[in-house]
Amino acid sequence: MTGLHDDKILILDFGSQYTQLIARRVREAGVYCEIYPWDIDIERIREFGAKGFILSGGPESTLDDAKPEVPLVLFELGLPILGICYGMQAMAQQLGGRVENVGKSEFGYARVRARGHTALLRDIQDEVNDEGHGLLDVWMSHGDRVAELPTGFKLMASTESAPIAGIADEERKIYGLQFHPEVTHTKQGVAIYQRFLHQICGCGSEWNPHNIVEASIAEVRARVGDGHVILGLSGGVDSSVVAALLHEAIDDQLCCIFVDNGLLRYREGDHVMEQFAEHMGVNVIRIDAEDRFLDKLEGLTDPEDKRKAIGNLFIEIFEEEARKHNDADFLAQGTIYPDVIESAGATTGKAHLIKSHHNVGGLPADMRLKLVEPLRELFKDEVRRVGVELGLPHDMVYRHPFPGPGLGVRILGEVRKEYADTLRLADDIFINELRAHDLYDRVSQAFVVFLPVKSVGVTGDGRRYNYVVSLRAVETIDFMTARWADLPYDFLDHVSRRIMNEIEAIARVVYDISGKPPGTIEWE
Repeated sequence: MTGLHDDKILILDFGSQYTQLIARRVREAGVYCEIYPWDIDIERIREFGAKGFILSGGPESTLDDAKPEVPLVLFELGLPILGICYGMQAMAQQLGGRVENVGKSEFGYARVRARGHTALLRDIQDEVNDEGHGLLDVWMSHGDRVAELPTGFKLMASTESAPIAGIADEERKIYGLQFHPEVTHTKQGVAIYQRFLHQICGCGSEWNPHNIVEASIAEVRARVGDGHVILGLSGGVDSSVVAALLHEAIDDQLCCIFVDNGLLRYREGDHVMEQFAEHMGVNVIRIDAEDRFLDKLEGLTDPEDKRKAIGNLFIEIFEEEARKHNDADFLAQGTIYPDVIESAGATTGKAHLIKSHHNVGGLPADMRLKLVEPLRELFKDEVRRVGVELGLPHDMVYRHPFPGPGLGVRILGEVRKEYADTLRLADDIFINELRAHDLYDRVSQAFVVFLPVKSVGVTGDGRRYNYVVSLRAVETIDFMTARWADLPYDFLDHVSRRIMNEIEAIARVVYDISGKPPGTIEWE
């Protein structure tokens, strides 16, 4: 699709926890963008061909000696720039302004008064005060602040604790905001980004699910030609969308290998086969490997040992089956953009490695098959919208995340078949009741955890001594932090009674009220 990448924005990352959220806001506005580390090679910046730049926030201080700095080439290109939090401070300091620390940080809600009529904030406001000045409800997160404006800049916004909360050089189209427009707490954040992207940078809105699907299909056809592709289909969102996209592009040139490890959700293996093999006509080979996985997990109790055992055996079984398909030329993967960023595979390697991903740089160097990764540029929310565009069921595309090792990390300690079978039934009751009570889409992730301990209970007049499970439901935006979901007591009571009445092996149900941090979302 011509034009899909023509209008694009380059985001320079200074280490903010919100950087990926900035990118998602840009993409939601219909504009393609990428994230580069702040110290990327200058030539990479020139070659990217951006129509504008966004400088993220970050944890550092511009007052430190070894501080990250804005590449000077940005100010030479004559393109629009938007600096956010640290990005604004670094930009202001390097252009001749002054930054200070008054020993008082500002974190959380703030009300900003818009000053001066600038192209960025004109007529964008939540309220108007008695003097006719626009007021914005925003989210602050900073320790330092700009104390003196650089030459050529005017004051754009202010608060009591940050008299210079926004700066603008209208002639050069350079803007800075002390607050974070990418978070939902800044109510007009979307409007601010749209103003910068469309009116100031002159970007269109070509980046949308329909165009992405058309472009991806064309790219796959051009790359694969008459070749054959194999894909490891897990039933998760990413691999399901890849399967649907490849099937649309190359039809029977695709072969999916579905390894059923016996650690999936209730009847998930059957659902995968029904959706892809029966309804869509995709060539799917199902490998029943439950016994092999359970044998491999016998005696293992450490979560990392279990993860490695499950991951290694999956690769072993997949490779066994893939070798039977000598006509395969390509290996398809569900790599998405956050995988690329976190594996520091998006740029020159200067970015900090957060965690390695098996599908980014983890494949053998002598691998015969060539890679096809049609989702490599997409964030998870974009993958979901592409899935809907391709006709996948909404319930499949928007279901809650499920860990790669499956129930293997939702069964504490050793994994046994009886534990997995019991947990599957309890989890199915919980999820179905969330849907029935219109609560499923109000929580970000929900599941049941099996605890390998027994508790005394009473059934009728008899003593009961059986296992304990914990319900877990969280609310989160980015999964980096989360709060436990405040589900109604009568709902929890109903779910608890159903689980204990219908599953003889369970004698007690508890509810996890741990936040992240200090806890994690998954128990292992």
